[in-house]
Amino acid sequence: MRIIQPHYHGIARTTQDYQRMAYAGVVAVAEPAFWAGFDRKYPETFLDYFRQISEFEPTRAAQYGIRHYCWVAVNPKEAENPSLSREVLRHMPEFFQKPTVLGVGETGLHKSTRNECEIFEAQIELAIKYDQLLLVHTPHLQDKLRGTKRILEILRRAPISPERVWIDHVEEHTIRACKDAGYWVGFTLYPITKCSPARAVDMIERYGADRTLVNSSADWGPSDPATLHECIFEFRRRGHSEQEAIELFHNNPARFLGQNPKFTIRPIRIEELEPTAVG
Repeated sequence: MRIIQPHYHGIARTTQDYQRMAYAGVVAVAEPAFWAGFDRKYPETFLDYFRQISEFEPTRAAQYGIRHYCWVAVNPKEAENPSLSREVLRHMPEFFQKPTVLGVGETGLHKSTRNECEIFEAQIELAIKYDQLLLVHTPHLQDKLRGTKRILEILRRAPISPERVWIDHVEEHTIRACKDAGYWVGFTLYPITKCSPARAVDMIERYGADRTLVNSSADWGPSDPATLHECIFEFRRRGHSEQEAIELFHNNPARFLGQNPKFTIRPIRIEELEPTAVG
């Protein structure tokens, strides 16, 4: 089965992970810009980071036949310094021209402070001005519901098409509002602060698989890209067909990411994967 891993932080992982994913059927990954575990002090640090994920990481993934795409953004955890953030944002359009950059992400909110909201709004404006896709981070744990409501308020005021926005890290108490507003939603399989494979499948069965993406994130914290494959196994174990799995774990990310013409992997049907009989 072919799989697209739509949210994967390869910069924090070893090359062996690309090998393991290739063995398991992953054909493409998309790497959002994220927090490095500490706050960066200089705009140039961000720009070198953007260069690394847009220029170097594709070469690592290509060794195993995996296509690597990325996003650029100021993560909300680092938006408390507006002057630094705005200087980074000033350079972001340079990266929109690169062949593997898909849009602005992951932006969003962490603690929903005034500075975070200001920089989030500025990045939405960038996505609109340069016709980019938008990937939105929702807060962890106890701040998730409040932060998600604030994100939806900000997005409602922006002239951006909901089908070009992916709101990530949804959970049981936030998914309905995001889906009802017409946005794409993402389940992030992460053992501590986010979602387990079983919970993700529970929500998929309750709320449907349309406009839904599943990812394992896999960053420098306790995480593993293989949780995506655990989710696929759980989905199939419950009786869902292979075509349903292809729709969710390959075709949905192909549809969302394919709104940017740089992402050329298209949805497939199971018949296309089966060998033609000779005879």
